[in-house]
Formats: sequence, C-alpha cells, structure tokens
Amino acid sequence: MNALVDLYVAQPFWIWLAIGVLLLAIEAMLSTEWLLWPAVSAGIVAVLTAVGFRPGLAAEVAIFAVLTVIATVLSRRLVSKANPSGPDVNDRDSRLVGQRARVVEAFVGGRGRVFVSGAEWSAEIEGEAPPAGQDVVVDQVSGSLLKVRAQV
Repeated sequence: MNALVDLYVAQPFWIWLAIGVLLLAIEAMLSTEWLLWPAVSAGIVAVLTAVGFRPGLAAEVAIFAVLTVIATVLSRRLVSKANPSGPDVNDRDSRLVGQRARVVEAFVGGRGRVFVSGAEWSAEIEGEAPPAGQDVVVDQVSGSLLKVRAQV
C-alpha cells in the first residue's frame, strides 16, 4: 500500500491512467456504455496531473466525479439525437412489416410460403389466398411465421 501512495505522490498521472485503462477494459468486456465516460474522465484527470496541475487527491476525485457526470449527461443527449426512437435498423423482423412478399408456395388451409427480403418464410393468411407468384403484404412477424394479407 505504501508503494501505491508513494507512486501517487511522485506521479499521480500513472494512478489516474491505470484507473482509466481499467474502466475502459471493463467497458470493452461488458459493452454497457456506462463505464466509457468515467474512463475518459480518468484520462482527463491523468493528463491534468501530467501537465503539473496537482490540487490533491480530494480535488482530483471531485474533478473526476464532475467530469463523469457532465460527460454522461451530454452523451445521453447526443446519443438520443443520433439514434432517434423507432425500429432498430438491425432488427430484420420489424423491418419486414409493411413490405411486399412474393408467394412461392400456394396457401393451403391458410398456410403457405413467401419470399421477402432475401429469404423464404412460412406465412399465414386470412381470407382469400392469392396463387403462387402473386404479391402479399407482411402485416406481422411472429417468430419465424409471417402473417400476411392479400395486396389490394
């Protein structure tokens, strides 16, 4: 413990850098986005101490805390502007709703197969079923089953 205190007294930069790297490593493993900004804040405090600004441990911890809160709040605003609410671009299933699909296997008893978005899917339809080769519209995705309707 004395070695750590001696290192802090001699070069607080290394302590803050180690804290920042440790937080960044944990963030990289967990991908929570919550530890990124504390890691950046520790890096900023490390740079401040490296250039000679040494207000003492209590003040450095306070600077770290304030920077962490400010960075986290600003990042949440920035992320909400950059990623507006709506369907997830990576969620292929939700993007299927409203798309046209081609019937590849005729519907029998309300069940058939359709081709949409580069893949063939099991489908279910209510009412009059169009023949193979006709288009239908995807209304809902339920697991690997599409609920479709005849195109009007």
